[in-house]
Amino acid sequence: MLAHKSLLSFTTQWATLMPSPSTFLASRPRGPAKISAVAAPVRPALKHQNKIHTMPPEKMEIFKSLDGWAKDQILPLLKPVDQCWQPASFLPDPALPFSEFTDQVRELRERTASLPDEYFVVLVGDMITEDALPTYQTMINTLDGVRDETGASESAWASWTRAWTAEENRHGDLLRTYLYLSGRVDMLMVERTVQHLIGSGMDPGTENNPYLGFVYTSFQERATFVSHGNTARLAKSAGDPVLARICGTIAADEKRHENAYVRIVEKLLEIDPNGAVSAVADMMRKKITMPAHLMTDGRDPMLFEHFSAVAQRLEVYTADDYADILEFLVGRWRLEKLEGLTGEGQRAQEFVCGLAQRIRRLQERADERAKKLKKTHEVCFSWIFDKQISV
Repeated sequence: MLAHKSLLSFTTQWATLMPSPSTFLASRPRGPAKISAVAAPVRPALKHQNKIHTMPPEKMEIFKSLDGWAKDQILPLLKPVDQCWQPASFLPDPALPFSEFTDQVRELRERTASLPDEYFVVLVGDMITEDALPTYQTMINTLDGVRDETGASESAWASWTRAWTAEENRHGDLLRTYLYLSGRVDMLMVERTVQHLIGSGMDPGTENNPYLGFVYTSFQERATFVSHGNTARLAKSAGDPVLARICGTIAADEKRHENAYVRIVEKLLEIDPNGAVSAVADMMRKKITMPAHLMTDGRDPMLFEHFSAVAQRLEVYTADDYADILEFLVGRWRLEKLEGLTGEGQRAQEFVCGLAQRIRRLQERADERAKKLKKTHEVCFSWIFDKQISV
């Protein structure tokens, strides 16, 4: 396991280029090592001065004209319900005789006993992120031209959003039940954190604009694919193959959903290359804030940053992953090969195509400074009964 990479001085000095702490990257937490149970803000500070309805009205027609395309190219990426996995397939079966059911629970607890506390911090953070699903469906339904206007609209865009939500809903259900049965986490504090997060919402900076919204979801789905894939790897190496299969199965869902959103942006680049590449640049200038960036347990106002620091140290999601995702999307969308752009489009293209290299260079400098400092902090996590974890 590589040493923890501090981003505090890096993000402070280079905030215009690098993701802020709320991008799910681990900046070095500041402040007291222990978090006391004093009153904290109900919601962490927002990151964006949100504009609203920034897509020109004439571009609404683009999305109306693409409804048939979405039906043919996006909806097939969903799976029929009877072909989808369900949480019950991975969990102890309560329909068994009581002794057999308790044997299965005992086996689950024996497997999870070998997992370190740091792993549970990351897994709980991932689970809480998944469990705030109502917020994400709400966000997508703010997007002009693709929202579900009636709650049961038959448009391809609305059908996708509802079915995507239904598939994603299984992720939090499965992880929460597994964590509950493990006995390794304080479910009261986990549940409070979920309630806080859903109540806080999210602040992605998408401005009701589907160009921005689908760039955001493309990046975010790949980020969760990476994160769940890495938690699967760690669970397997620590001796819990069932949890490894759970995390890997969730990662596969995220990859399939990523493919849908990436296809949408590809189509926008084909139809409106200037508008689409400008949207990519806009979101990258804002920095991609992960869905749970307003997370709090009611005690720790920096809970998301602390969780992210642990994820970075365990290499579940890192600054390098952020740059990797950007490079992947630039390549997948062939942004370097776009031609015939306006001046604004060319500037957006240049910015986005060079950004990953700049992030990596600046990260290398931050790593060198972190090696010289060699400082760590101990933080109490309420999710694991206030045990202290180095970040």
